[in-house]
Amino acid sequence: MQLTPVIAIHLSAALGALLTGPVALWARRGGHARPRLHRAFGYAWVTLMLATALSAVFIRDFGLANLGGYTPIHLLVPVTLLSLVAAFRALAQGRVAAHRATMQRLYLAACVGAGLFTLLPSRLLGRWVWGALA
Repeated sequence: MQLTPVIAIHLSAALGALLTGPVALWARRGGHARPRLHRAFGYAWVTLMLATALSAVFIRDFGLANLGGYTPIHLLVPVTLLSLVAAFRALAQGRVAAHRATMQRLYLAACVGAGLFTLLPSRLLGRWVWGALA
């Protein structure tokens, strides 16, 4: 697999989400909540997650175990979309704790977990990283 425009969009959005997520989560912690910062970074993170999930639909890999070019990591697309809907529904219903928990789990699964998975030597980003360090 090589770098295509769709992969570049996906990678850029994923890296942006990986970096903005902690700021959004941190801005609502502790006794000094920063609601404007939380909301700004939260909306940015959601937008980046949508871009990441939607661009992933157009990235197919026939080299790994797949179904029509879709590998198991593609299961994060519906998980991400449904989690975002659930998080905003919880917020609209005033269930702030549920919103927080959903967003934290989504960040850990879709950003951290998937990010670590992409560093496997058989993946494009993994080949770039480990090839550059070798």
